[in-house]
Amino acid sequence: MIARRLVVRGRVQGVNFRAWIADRAAAREVAGWASNEADGSVEVWLQGAPDAVAAVERAVGEGPAHARVDGVEAQDVAPRAGLDGFARR
Repeated sequence: MIARRLVVRGRVQGVNFRAWIADRAAAREVAGWASNEADGSVEVWLQGAPDAVAAVERAVGEGPAHARVDGVEAQDVAPRAGLDGFARR
C-alpha cells in the first residue's frame, strides 16, 4: 500500500472536481479524501494499491470536463492506518 498527497491547481473548485475524483477513487478501491482549499486549489489524499493510486493520480491530472488543471504537486506520504473509503471534505 502507498499514499500520495496531491495539490491540484487551476479551475478546480465549483466544477464538481471532488465528486469526480471520489468516483474514480471508489472505482479503483482507493481510500482518501479531496478538500477545497482557501487558495482555490484542491488537496487530494490517495491511498491504496500502487497501480490503483497511479491510475487515479493520472485522472486527477486531466480533471472533469468543466475543470482546467494547471498543475499537480505530488508527494509520497506515509499511509494512514484505518483509512477507509473516499470522502469529500
